[in-house]
Amino acid sequence: MKIKLLAVGKTDDKNLNQLIELYQNRLKHYVKFEIEIIPDIKNVKNLSEAQQREKEGDFILAKLQNTDQLILLDDKGKQYTSIEFSQFLQKKMNSGIKQLVLVIGGPYGFSDAVYKKANGKLSLSKMTFSHQMIRLFIVEQIYRGFTILKNEPYHHE
Repeated sequence: MKIKLLAVGKTDDKNLNQLIELYQNRLKHYVKFEIEIIPDIKNVKNLSEAQQREKEGDFILAKLQNTDQLILLDDKGKQYTSIEFSQFLQKKMNSGIKQLVLVIGGPYGFSDAVYKKANGKLSLSKMTFSHQMIRLFIVEQIYRGFTILKNEPYHHE
């Protein structure tokens, strides 16, 4: 199985980028993983929130293959402990899917079309975090999940 993280907009903070790259490199030992950035939409001041969601949604849907399992990072999604998340990853790998796609949307969430296409929603917290920080958190949690599955000493419980 391959895991792809799709994210709308680039990460401007070089410190966050360095940490994301750290965990991305660590993940190479466990799974094929990539991050793909969907560029910010230009001239957003001329668009309503709904129009912005629709445009971003079109870009997200264009990046998907028919066989992809799509999971949205959404504040109304299911919350897991790190161990439960590792079990979630194991179930996805056991199911034989080719690619698991996790998506971090833009500032106004996802379009209806993206919600309809999704196979599930995942929430990292009831708190709100910047889209840039969520990238670091999800990459670290994927790494943590694989270390749990391999019984490595990264995670302490």
